[in-house]
Amino acid sequence: MPNSDLLPSLLFKINENQLALEAAILELSNWVEQRGAAEVADNVRGALDTIDKNEEFIKLTLAVLMSPD
Repeated sequence: MPNSDLLPSLLFKINENQLALEAAILELSNWVEQRGAAEVADNVRGALDTIDKNEEFIKLTLAVLMSPD
C-alpha cells in the first residue's frame, strides 16, 4: 500500500481521537462547573467550540479523501 493511501486513514483516526478528547474535556468542564468554577467551565467550552465549528469541514474532507477515485 503506498504511503499516500495511508493519509486519509491516518487523518480519520486523528479526527476520532480529537472527538474523543473533546467529549472527555466536556465531561471535565461539567464536573468543574458543578464544583463552583462556572467561569473556568465556560472558558473550556469556548475553546471546544473550535472543534465543533471545524467538525463538519473535517468530515466532508475526509469523505472526499477516502472515496475511490
